[in-house]
This record gives sequence, C-alpha cells and structure tokens, in this order.
Amino acid sequence: MKPEDLKAVRAFVKECLEGRHAELDALDDKPSDVYDRFRETGLANWWLPTELGGRGLGLEDSVEIVNELSYGDAGAAFTLFISVLGTSMVQLYGSEELKARYLEPMAAKGSFCATLGSERTAGSELGRVETVVARDGDELVVTGEKFFSTNTDFADFLVVVARSAEDAETHHAVLIPRDTPGIEIVRRWDVIGLRTSHTYQVSLQGCRVPAAYRLDGSGLRLLEIGLNASRILIAATAIGIARRIRDHCMTYAKNKPFRGGTLVESPVFAQRLGQMEMRIDVMKSHCLRAAREYDAIMADPGAAALFHRQGTLKSALTAKMFCGQAGWDVASVGSEMFGGLGYTHDLPVGKLVRDMRYVSLVEGGDDVLRELLFSRYVIPVPRRS
Repeated sequence: MKPEDLKAVRAFVKECLEGRHAELDALDDKPSDVYDRFRETGLANWWLPTELGGRGLGLEDSVEIVNELSYGDAGAAFTLFISVLGTSMVQLYGSEELKARYLEPMAAKGSFCATLGSERTAGSELGRVETVVARDGDELVVTGEKFFSTNTDFADFLVVVARSAEDAETHHAVLIPRDTPGIEIVRRWDVIGLRTSHTYQVSLQGCRVPAAYRLDGSGLRLLEIGLNASRILIAATAIGIARRIRDHCMTYAKNKPFRGGTLVESPVFAQRLGQMEMRIDVMKSHCLRAAREYDAIMADPGAAALFHRQGTLKSALTAKMFCGQAGWDVASVGSEMFGGLGYTHDLPVGKLVRDMRYVSLVEGGDDVLRELLFSRYVIPVPRRS
C-alpha cells in the first residue's frame, strides 16, 4: 500500500466520520454520502485483484485500513470491508465467467455483495441450514429464510449457502444476483452497536439462477474459508475502537479535576492507560501476523486447493477471539474513566462500548470459536475427526 493511500483513508475518516457519532448511531437509512465519499478515494473494495480491475491490496494492508476506518466508525468500516467474505469465495471458487461478470463491476463501481449463511435454527450450526437448492434442468432453484446478512438490500449479488435437495448431507454456495425474483427483505435488524451498518433478515422464494452460478466445492467448506479474511478484519476493528477510546480518555483526563490537579496526573490513570496501550499493541501485532499468513496462501498459484485443505486458519480464530476480549477490557476500563457520564449517550464512549461488543459475537461467538480451536488445533492429530 502506498503512503498516500493510508493518508487518503485518514483524511476520509476525519472529514466524513469523526464528530458524527450521534448521527451515525441513529437507525436511519444508510449514509450514502459516506460511501460515495469513500469511493472517491479509489479504495472501495481495495482487496479485489488487479486482474479484475481492483487495487490488489493484501490483508496486511487491509488491517491498517480497517484500523483507521474503525477509529472513525466501526459500523461504516464493517459495511466497507464485509464484502470480502463473499468476494473471496467467488474469487477462489467461482468460474472465470462469474468473476468477470460480478467481481469486475464491483471493482469498477465500488459496490457491495452479501453472504447469507445463518438461519434462525442454524446460527453457529450451519450444517443444519434448511435453505434448499434444487436442480431444475440448467437452473438452480433456491428457497429458504436467512436470519442475519449485512449489506443484502443494496448488494450487487448474494452468496447463499444451502443444502442440496437431492442429498441433505451436501451443501452448496450459490451466487444469486440481487435483482433475482423471489428475494425479499423481511426486515432490517435494530442492532445494539454498529448501527451505521445494515443487517437484514431475508426470504428466498424460488430464486432461479443458471447452474453455473454454483461455486466449486462444499458450500460449508467455502464459507469456512471465506470467514478467514472477514474474521481477521473484524478483529482489526477492535484496534480502531480501542484507539478511539484511549484518545477520548486522554482528552477527558487532561481537563478533569482530580485531587488538586487533573486526572491525567494520577498514577492509577497512568497504569490504566499503559495497560490499554499494551493491549492495543498486541492486538495489532496479532492481526498483522494472521493477515500475513492469509496473504502468503493467497499469493500461491494453488491458493484454492491450499485453503480447501487448511479450512479455518488458527491465526484467524485467535486474532478474532483475542481482539474481542482485549478490546472489551479496554472498552470496560475506558467507560469507567468517565464515571456516570460513561453510562450516558452524552459522550461517544457509550457508543464505542456497544460497537466493541460485536467483535466477540458475529461470525462465531467466542464459545463457538473456542470449541473450533479445540477440535482443530488442540486435540492430537490422530484423534481429530
């Protein structure tokens, strides 16, 4: 990434996100001006490969970008990067025709895609999804209800995980253009944090697409692979939120009277902020290490096969878990610094606490990831299922 790219991101954050915490925390229509302005930086969908018209920036650069975006607003950051989940699945396992038809326009327009996996009765147990894909001649027909999906209403296309109507043990990932008949937005979720983002419940009723729109491989395995990138970037949002909390604490402490001086002179405050800084530094180091591992695989000509063998990266799991937990510690301590004001809507810290909580909840809560980490990386190899 060129230095001017990071400079452009920071200018975008300062001009379009900072100072708007109350506005961005309202459950309003998506802030189109924010996303239009980000497109002007030339960095929208920055991870798409150069051969498809994108910038071709790796996940290590993405951690830096998301860190900066989340300092301004984590919901805006989430909206801007979460398409990496669906695009990486299409890039690795879609046909050349699909990549040209759907990823190239995303690179050119700076638009969005959405991934639909979770369901009401199949949250973390995606093997139990009830959405069905059936073959009908040269077409696939998809029917079902999806519970949580971000960006769906304004996406160019959806990547839907469904079980096969012919074999209940088989799952597919199917690309469905957003304008396909049968897609209905049931509602937008009123989420506690990240309220700038738009997450929906979606109904799919007899959605028909060409059979070639099925991605190559098991849908569950492909989703697992796609989650590596998005989990690392979700972890990176915790860094930006934590940095913002730290800076609010410093500004407040410089002017807060305390025992004949100001709070910033208190040794207890110094210890708390020193502990925050340690956590922020380790969070960033871990995210960058996970991103470098991901980038190394993506740079290999056989990346699709390598990822298919590897599945979930250990570093992606631990980055998301650690950053969610360390970030929550920062948010908890930070809110206490403000006393009663930390529990009001008058200061941004309340919003930042709510935004931080999502890191340990979305794309697998910590208990789900602990179990996955145990089964994949703790149990001795001969005993692993």
